[in-house]
This record gives sequence, C-alpha cells and structure tokens, in this order.
Amino acid sequence: MIRRSLIASLLACSLVSSAGATGFDCSRPYSLALHEHGLLYTVATDTGIDKDVADELIRRSGCKVVVSVMPRARIWQLIESGALDFSLSGITNPERERFASFAWYFSNKYYLLVRKDSGVNTHGDFERNARLQLGVIRSFRYSESANRLVDRLHQAGRVSQAGGLEPLYQTLMLNHIQGMIIEPFDYPALDEKKIREVSSIIEFNDPPVLHGLIMSKTALAPGEQEKWRALLSEMRSDGTIRRIFEKYFKPEMAASMVNFQGVR
Repeated sequence: MIRRSLIASLLACSLVSSAGATGFDCSRPYSLALHEHGLLYTVATDTGIDKDVADELIRRSGCKVVVSVMPRARIWQLIESGALDFSLSGITNPERERFASFAWYFSNKYYLLVRKDSGVNTHGDFERNARLQLGVIRSFRYSESANRLVDRLHQAGRVSQAGGLEPLYQTLMLNHIQGMIIEPFDYPALDEKKIREVSSIIEFNDPPVLHGLIMSKTALAPGEQEKWRALLSEMRSDGTIRRIFEKYFKPEMAASMVNFQGVR
C-alpha cells in the first residue's frame, strides 16, 4: 500500500513538473479560431492541417484552449480587438503587423485558376477581358502579384467576394465568375475532379508566401508570444510539422511547403 502510494505520488509530481516545464502562463483558458478552407480545415469531417497543428500546440503547451470555427474576416477583427488569442495559417501585411504577430510553419505559392472556356492563358489575358469576373474570399490577401491583380480588378468592379471557397467554386462552375485565386490545399475533396475538368491554373511568379500561427498583440504579452513562437519552432525542428503535411500531400510537396529558410 505504502509503495503504491509512493509510486502514485512520484508520477503526480512528474506530471506537474512536466507541465510546469513548458513555462506557459496557463492561468486562463486561451481562444483559438479555425476557418474552413480546403485541406487546412473541413467542418464536415473536423479534420485538416490547421486542426492537427492546433491539437499539437495545445498538447505540448499544457494549457486549456477553447477552439471555435468562424469566417476569416471575423477572425481578424477579434484578433485586433484582443477578444481572440490565436488563429492559424495567417499571412502578414503592414496593417496586420500593428495588432498581430506570427510564428511561421509553412509557405506556398498562389495560382490563378480559370475556366478553360474563358480563353485565358496568362494573367494579362484575364485582366484585359472586361467580361471576366474574379472571385476572392473576403478579407484574404495573397502574394504580391496576385494582390495587385485583385486590387486593379476590384477598382474596375470585376471582383466578387465570398465568405469561403465553397461558394466561389459553385459560382465558378455556374460561370458567374471565370477565375479565382487558389493555394495548393484549396481543392475540395468531393468536387475536385469536376473542377479540374473545367479549369486550368496559371502560376504567379512570386516567391512563396509564409503562413503562420496568428497571435493577438492585444491579448498576449510579448514574452508569451515568444513562448508560443518557440514551441512552433520546436515542432518544425523535430519534424512534427512535416509529418502533419505528409498526411495531406505527397512527400515532395510537403517538403517544399515546410522547408523554408531564414525565419524562425
């Protein structure tokens, strides 16, 4: 009896020590929002790259994190106000740098997906044809060249906005829009074959764009941001991020997305 009690006490002390060793301030529950976006996260199956990354961050930190799902535009609003602590797969720009910091875990290029019957072979072809409409996700920004195309077409009244990928694919199939900007994980699993049959892709000649954990500067002190950044860096270093991506992509594609250099 005494021996069993001693073993149980040692195990309990070990668990407390392990949780404390993370160094995170777990005195309050954190909030993290996912957004539905192809292979990043699918509500119907509750699966995706960002879900896997979130689960591992939560497990390693030892903190309670309340996870929800909401539109991307709403996420940025709450990150700015401090009502939301985290989100995932975010990209930065000067405006976002004011209220958010980032911990990078993958990078990718962007592509212009166009209907084959639009007669478009280049980005210029699309821009010159005033009858063609481009679809984008509300509040999303892309790579430099893609953003310039979106901004010019928006000024010309040729941009349709939606809250997510699914309505954009629906309007593309109905020929209400003739193009949209996509990433490698954007094809929906159920309709991928039908979409590929009617469309082609044109690559933007921009460097890959970094995506990362989004942290609210209002909600998280600089020291806490650095702890979460270090945790994600550890997940990259030990191969965890690469293994997550290999669940969804072939090894060569996964490696190209996670093996970026020059940032933590």
